[in-house]
Amino acid sequence: MGLIVLFCFTGCRDELMTFENSPRGNFEALWYIIDRNYCFFDYKQIDWDSVYLKYSPRITENMSSESLFNLLGMMLEELKDGHVNLIASHDISRYWKWQEDYPANFDPKIQEKYLGNDYSIAGGMIYKILEDNIGYVYYGSFSDDVGEGTLSQIISRMAICKGMIIDVRDNGGGSLTNVERIASRFFNERTLIGYISHKIGPGHNDFSGLYPKYIESSPYVRYQKPVVILTNRGCYSATNEFVSIMKYAPQVTVVGDKTGGGSGLPFSSELPNGWSVRFSASPMFNAEKQHIEFGVDPDLEVMMSEADANKKIDTIIETARTIIEENSVVSQ
Repeated sequence: MGLIVLFCFTGCRDELMTFENSPRGNFEALWYIIDRNYCFFDYKQIDWDSVYLKYSPRITENMSSESLFNLLGMMLEELKDGHVNLIASHDISRYWKWQEDYPANFDPKIQEKYLGNDYSIAGGMIYKILEDNIGYVYYGSFSDDVGEGTLSQIISRMAICKGMIIDVRDNGGGSLTNVERIASRFFNERTLIGYISHKIGPGHNDFSGLYPKYIESSPYVRYQKPVVILTNRGCYSATNEFVSIMKYAPQVTVVGDKTGGGSGLPFSSELPNGWSVRFSASPMFNAEKQHIEFGVDPDLEVMMSEADANKKIDTIIETARTIIEENSVVSQ
């Protein structure tokens, strides 16, 4: 029977804990890892000790690997966090209610009507100039790398437009590097956009002070005309951060539904049986030092109407077009 030694920081000394590779040992190891390292217990008002008492009696030494996985996954769901996953060779536990319990507010079939067949694709971005001379860019994943050359080409193409729509609906996140690279094209000066804190001890409130985060102004071509960001509950993790940052760009309006959240910077650890667990370890805040774990509110809340959808009209895109038209008239 294997053993695993877990390291945790406890104030001025180190603590080593040893757990057996058994159903009980893996349960205890998982509970301990989360207890010492998860960052949103107090913010979400989660009693982790009560969670232990709820699930501990259900652990039996002869339970199957699949049963253990399912039970541990249920325990992690108590955190209500899309960044928390138990990862085994046969499955990945996940929490999707941050998106599933809300209207979709995005329909790819309706989007096709706006894109037609003459759109361009570069660096994961789908883009087109619509018939009213408004630029439209859809970015479906921040995992798709976007180079500086690609961004310069797209922004230069949109320079003739009245404004630009950046649609990140159903974008579940990805690389923060891509977030910063794209966002920097809409700031003309270095700007405070948020804060981050780090766990420094085993207690649920053992955090460092808040470290400021800044967005740098890109040295390359930047966009100066009105921009509307389209959001829905499918905007999670890095996309949640992107929307939070873009709200501080002076020419940007965020339209749609509240984002899905996911502001905890993930970290990973391992159980005695080799399963890995990912969890939120470092909380991130906006520039007002407010949590954005549960999402970022739009500047203008707009839901897709059924009547519009039946006519293949995207209510949120149409609202964005109206905003850009109005802003372009004011700026003339």
